Amino acid sequence: MSAPFLPAGDPVAPALRGFARAHAHLVELREEPVHLRARERDPRRVVGLVAGGGSGHEPMHAGFLGRGMLDAVAPGQVFASPHNRQVLHASLAAAGPEGVVHVVKNYTGDRINFGIAAERLRHEGVRVGRVLVDDDLATDDTDGAMGRRGTGATVVVEKLLGAAADEGRGLDELTDLGNAVAAASRSLAVASRAQTSFHTGEPAFHLGAGELEYGVGIHGERAATTIDRPPLPDLVVRMIDELLTGLPPGPGELLVLVNGMGATTQLELYGIFDQAAAVLEERGLRVAESLVGTYVPALDMAGFSLTLTRLQDGWRTWWRAPARTPAFPVLDDVDEEGR
Repeated sequence: MSAPFLPAGDPVAPALRGFARAHAHLVELREEPVHLRARERDPRRVVGLVAGGGSGHEPMHAGFLGRGMLDAVAPGQVFASPHNRQVLHASLAAAGPEGVVHVVKNYTGDRINFGIAAERLRHEGVRVGRVLVDDDLATDDTDGAMGRRGTGATVVVEKLLGAAADEGRGLDELTDLGNAVAAASRSLAVASRAQTSFHTGEPAFHLGAGELEYGVGIHGERAATTIDRPPLPDLVVRMIDELLTGLPPGPGELLVLVNGMGATTQLELYGIFDQAAAVLEERGLRVAESLVGTYVPALDMAGFSLTLTRLQDGWRTWWRAPARTPAFPVLDDVDEEGR
């Protein structure tokens, strides 16, 4: 990273100010309590969409603010949940006449603070729906208290929800859709080097030469397994096969997200996507949609994640619906049959 390039003290505040300056035509920063809101929304939208979580994962979530995606975002400190006051004020800024939907990644702090904000909103007469994103296959442990973590599928959930909200769909329908997308998605991440701690300037954990953290978290959580790094084709086969085993049954059309963890180049990510698509095709599956890039990093971790989503009827059209945000790419329209 470059820890040397982060300002001393709080690195988040100047980054948020810089983000708001760079994208002033799309977003607005409010500093007490800190949250960001989109400057425009589709007039048909009757339910606001709000997300949030720790900083260090940019462009998630603020990069997805704008017409076609999110209405407001509550950013926390690095790898830390936003305070419930931030979520409350972001929600009040975003709520439509039929209320607001919270997109919550499955972490203890996020669940607590979004839950408190939701209680306060309901007390003020604002309807609230919650979509819980829990796609991380590495934490799919029935003995665990929290269950699967929320990771890369959050991007897919926010895009599909945004497009559906722009059609004027109501709170219950959007909540059901978001939870269905999360349920149809699984992710898995690997890392060859930890992120740099901006406090110490050192890696947050250490791996030996040729080792790979298999199932790492987006906050730099160590995986249950450290393995010898296999050749990339073998690694991708292992990851794809485990993801397919973990996915619920359903249609054979998939959306594939290849996501960089912060220090992995676009050159590498496209090569990984080529490997993943080939493996899926060998399994008789169709890669109908894809997204390749760094969308949910863990500061400057060297690694990548794969997300697979089983596409249902209508989801491809929502995936390619127009979005005007700082970070989500412009996609070509599909025809009525989603081609």
